[in-house]
Amino acid sequence: MNCRRHGSKPTIALWMLVAVADLAILVAATGFVMVFLTLAALAVVAGGVVAVRSLRRPQPEPVEVTARRRA
Repeated sequence: MNCRRHGSKPTIALWMLVAVADLAILVAATGFVMVFLTLAALAVVAGGVVAVRSLRRPQPEPVEVTARRRA
């Protein structure tokens, strides 16, 4: 039973459950409106980061292809 490697999927799933439980405790303690506003602000910031990163990435140049006919 103790031969499971660290970093396996059940361990990650367990930590995700812990994070969801922490979020539920925060909602219960501070109220729904504060948590909703905080999550909305985090979503806007994350969207901004993704937008800036995608706009700074160089756009690929189209490659000209020469068509050959078989004789």
